[in-house]
This record gives sequence, C-alpha cells and structure tokens, in this order.
Amino acid sequence: MATLIHTLADHSDDVNCCAFSSSCLATCSLDKTIRVYSLSDFSELPYSPLEGHAYAVHCCCFSPSGRLLASCSTDGTTALWDSRDGRRLAVLQQPGASPVRVCRFSPEPPCLLAGAADGSLVLWNVQSLKLCRSGKVKGGSLMACAFSPNGNFFVTGSSSGDLTIWDDKMRCLYNEKAHDLGVTCCDISSHPVSDSENGFKYFQMASCGQDNQIKLWLILFADFLGVQVKYKCTLSGHSAPVLACAFSCDGQMIVSGFKITKTLLQSTGNTLHTLSQHTRYVTTCAFAPHSPLLATGSMDKTVHIWQLDLKQPCAGQYVKNESKVAVEDWSEDDVSAWLCAQDLSDFVGLFKMNNIDGKELLNLTKESLANELKIESLGLRSKVLQKIEELRMTTISVSVPDEFLCPITRELMNDPVIATDGYSYEREAMENWISNRRSSPMTNLPLHSLLLTPNRTLKMAISRWLETQQK
Repeated sequence: MATLIHTLADHSDDVNCCAFSSSCLATCSLDKTIRVYSLSDFSELPYSPLEGHAYAVHCCCFSPSGRLLASCSTDGTTALWDSRDGRRLAVLQQPGASPVRVCRFSPEPPCLLAGAADGSLVLWNVQSLKLCRSGKVKGGSLMACAFSPNGNFFVTGSSSGDLTIWDDKMRCLYNEKAHDLGVTCCDISSHPVSDSENGFKYFQMASCGQDNQIKLWLILFADFLGVQVKYKCTLSGHSAPVLACAFSCDGQMIVSGFKITKTLLQSTGNTLHTLSQHTRYVTTCAFAPHSPLLATGSMDKTVHIWQLDLKQPCAGQYVKNESKVAVEDWSEDDVSAWLCAQDLSDFVGLFKMNNIDGKELLNLTKESLANELKIESLGLRSKVLQKIEELRMTTISVSVPDEFLCPITRELMNDPVIATDGYSYEREAMENWISNRRSSPMTNLPLHSLLLTPNRTLKMAISRWLETQQK
C-alpha cells in the first residue's frame, strides 16, 4: 500500500510540520528553519533553508497557487515567503506577540489564518498584508485549523479540547468539546459527502487529540438549519496521543501520526497500513495534491516520503464509504473494482463477460457460481460467496436505524446496555471506554456510576429488525 522511497534528515531538531505544493515539499522544525525540496528528485532547493525566525517554527503551508509559503513561530510572527526564490515577503506580528502555533491559507479570497498560544486567531490579507479580522477562543491555545474547500468557513481546535466553527467574517457558528485532553490537529476533506435522503452535501472533517482518538464528523450548512455538526465515528487503532491527521485529496484515506514510530493509513473504516520506520513520535503528515506521495515527520528529526499504490482500490473502499452509491446500483466497473479489492481480480474478466453488476452480484448463489459462471473449484466458490455475504451484511448496515448503532463504534449493537448518562452502548465498547476514563462518550460529563444495565427492550427491537431484513 505504501513504500518508503526517500528519507530527509537535514533538520537538527524535531520536525513539526510538512506541507506539499504541486511541485515542492516544505518542512519546518524546532531548529528555527524551514526547508524546501523539489518533488522531482527530493533535492533541497538552492535557497533552502529559509531562516529568519528567532525561535522554533511550528507550522508551514503553501498558498493554493503554490507561489507563497507561510511559516509561524514561537517568536510571535507569521512569515510569508516567495516559494520560487525564497525571498521573505513579510513578517506578520501576532497581536500580543503570543507564540503562533498554526497557520493556513484560505482557498478564496487570498487570506492567511494564524492561531496563537493565547487563543487569538487573526485573518490576514496576503495582498495588502493587513489584518482583516481577529477573534479568540475561550480558554486554551489554538493548536489546529482547517478551511472548508469553498472557503466559506473554517474550523479551529484548541488545547482545551474544543472544536469551533467560524464563518469567513470570524463569527463563531458552533462550538463543541470534542477531545478530553486537547485537540492536536484537524482536517477537512476536499470532497463533500452526499446525503441521498435529503439531498444535502456534508463536509467531512477529521480531528485528533491527546485522548488517543481520531474522530470523524459531518458538517452541514443549510439556510434554514444553520450549521449542524454530526459525530460520525471514532477510528480504532490508536493507543497513544494522535498528533496529526490528514485526508487524501480524493477523501478516500486518512493518515494519522501517533505513538512512537507509528503512522496509520486508513480508509473511513479500516486500517490499511501501519508505517513504522520513525524512531520517535510522529508529529506531522501530509498527502501531495497531484501525485501519490505521503510525507511523515517526526521527533526523530527526519521526514519520510512514501509512494502510495493507488492502482488497486483499497479493501472496504466501496462498502465503507458513505459517499459511494448503494451496492445494488453498482456498475460492472464498480463490481470489477470490488473484486480487485477482495483479492479476486482473476474473476474480473468472467464477471464482465456475464455482465455482473451490483444487483446481479448480490443475487449470486452457490448454484449460479457453479452452473452459470462455471467456477469449478469448491474453495474459490466458497471464497467468492463469503465475500458476497460480507457485502450483503454491509449493505444491510447502510440503512440501520441510528438508535441501533453504538455511539462509540457506530456498529449495530449485539448486547446493548444503558449507562448512567442515559445512553445505550454496546457492552464491550462501553466497558473498554470506562476502563480508561469515567466520562460519558456522548456528553463528556463525569459518570456518577459505572453501572451498566442490559437494555433488553432495545435488544429485542434490533432482533426483530434483523429478522425483517433477512426476509
């Protein structure tokens, strides 16, 4: 899935951030420098390193055109650089001179957002180099920010654990306590998710934090509803603070950096690959916009460049991603891609010759595989049937009533229990939750008791619903 193709080891201290343009990779570090590399051969550009910050550089990012590079530092400034020749174009002083932790360019108009340790955030016009708007979060340092693809809103994350949504006029639209021990990073997918039932378009957001979690959210803007934020799920696989997360350009994958030496490459449901070449905490990760490259940076002072194999669809991509069409509506090409994802690529020609689309796929039986498709091997027929059965179960789960899903795992509950916060959860998931913390997964408020009471009424309702689905 991902192959290490290059290691950059030019920084003399922890790497804090890395960012791609269409032709360059920029990295910054506690060593006060920003380094810029060509994507053609990963050689450092002649004007690199960029120097001028008096203290550690926490974040760097390219403008949408790639012509500007921004960096921010403990010295209380955000610097603008010309990425073509390395000239420093401006030094923007944060009000109060607080250490600047994060910076991001907006898609349109040409603005730059800078967030600081005192909770202040400033929107700069990069043409006039003047302050457009400013705001402040309540409590905590600003640690993360991300713009929506259309630039109409942005999200900030703070060390107090809050996620806040702002419009382009710096008005606070929404605030939620998302991570118990503080938000470390957030990102918004450039591909919206369709809601076929209501016709709405959702923005998909990922957030991660010191609570060892990476969460997925859906953000909806509607004139008559205002802004709505819906928790989607928590991705598994993290056993330590998650310090970075990023969506791939197509929105199909998420990379997250956590723990010592570990980086997870995930779809929206499955862990696809674990990258373990770093020797200390992974602090940053980024996908290249127009090439199958991934960069990860670490406290081990290195940046690894990974080549992604995107020829084969990721396992689970078609059944786990809500932005994809229902299985029964799959085309023959969709079925072929699914076969490749399940390591059944040898059957692509056979299925195409018999015009197997999504509806036909779900109707295949042991008899039709043997008599109509002429698959002679019993083992192969069993393997195909097993994969189809998994697909049928996943197809059923798409329409599962929300009250039947565990709020922690977002999966159909088998043994639902009621916690003292009044919500129902899958027993095993809730037992694992309260073994590490004593707060409600839904409200983040303390649980007065750890008692879990079987919810027999809900269990019977789920059983009856499953029976109707199987008919």
